[in-house]
Amino acid sequence: MAHKDLPRAKVNFAIVITSDSRTEKTDRTGKVITNLLERQGHKCVIKTIIPNNLKLIQRHIKDLIRSVVVQLVITSGGTGCGNKDVTIEAIAPLLSKTLEGFGELFRMLSYKEIGSTALMSRAFLGIAGQIRNCKPAILCALPGSPDAVKLALSKLLIPQIDHLIWELGRS
Repeated sequence: MAHKDLPRAKVNFAIVITSDSRTEKTDRTGKVITNLLERQGHKCVIKTIIPNNLKLIQRHIKDLIRSVVVQLVITSGGTGCGNKDVTIEAIAPLLSKTLEGFGELFRMLSYKEIGSTALMSRAFLGIAGQIRNCKPAILCALPGSPDAVKLALSKLLIPQIDHLIWELGRS
């Protein structure tokens, strides 16, 4: 089946904001994620804000993946190179496949907008499928910037959601 012929997927997604300072009131990035995906017919089933703590982040992501209702988990924050940026280290051990092209394309697109600062992003996309008693799920780690999230979702993730979900179903 050609990619353009795939049925439209309706994805249940979770948002995990990793931050020591953001609150429900001040979190603009979570709103951007929700708005962009829900406009496409997808549904946010849970949104949480978690401190920059590797074990807390990893435990929460595992719980979300074990959930029967979540097919996609998007994190925002903790993808840079600072001491508190531990989201990648928390998520990486949960992945069975990493889709390197996502991070490469994201940094290329970001470079066009913000210049060489883009090289500090460790944003990525992968599939979690090796966790006991879990179905495969898409994990997407994005920066904390609302503009970066909008770029990643509108140019990369949203155009490929149908294909990603179809591939997960083939597992």
